[in-house]
Amino acid sequence: MTINEIIQKRRTVYPSSYSKKSIDNLIITQILENANMAPSHRLTQPWFFKIYKGSSREKLAMEMVDANKKSLESLNYIDIKSKKIIDKCKNSDCVIAVFMKRDPKKSVPMWEEIASTAMAVQNMWLTCVYYKIGCYWSTPKFKKFMRKYFKLKKNEKCLGFFYMGKYDHNNIESKKRISIKNKTKWYY
Repeated sequence: MTINEIIQKRRTVYPSSYSKKSIDNLIITQILENANMAPSHRLTQPWFFKIYKGSSREKLAMEMVDANKKSLESLNYIDIKSKKIIDKCKNSDCVIAVFMKRDPKKSVPMWEEIASTAMAVQNMWLTCVYYKIGCYWSTPKFKKFMRKYFKLKKNEKCLGFFYMGKYDHNNIESKKRISIKNKTKWYY
């Protein structure tokens, strides 16, 4: 695939569409190596990751459920949301927690470090397209209640969860985009 094809085939693929096939750890490592190549101002390289495979996904799911209960103002949806969280973790071969570590010198604005981490995730996403792996980046409100579980330091924060699994790449629907012509003005 060319870089243009990879970018154009990038899609959110939810865990309910994943097969039970396992993703090789070497491929996961390559996905993370490509994430590590994201740009960052002053080379702060603020991203870091925690990878959950096998039975560790169950423990992660239960921690997510607990954090979600703490975040909900209404108790009406706890059971429904809890089941969705558990199913997403169970249906994924791998869940990667995505984190940002703030530069201790604060040499760049925080938004730049968040943007750099997002670029690392985009590199992961594009690499997944190349390897025919479905993926989905979720940024739930409850992540802020998981600091203790993740043993985060004061200058670190969770930016969400990257779910991954094998799936049938032939069923990719083309998403309608507003033409770039409607979003640009040329000046000469």
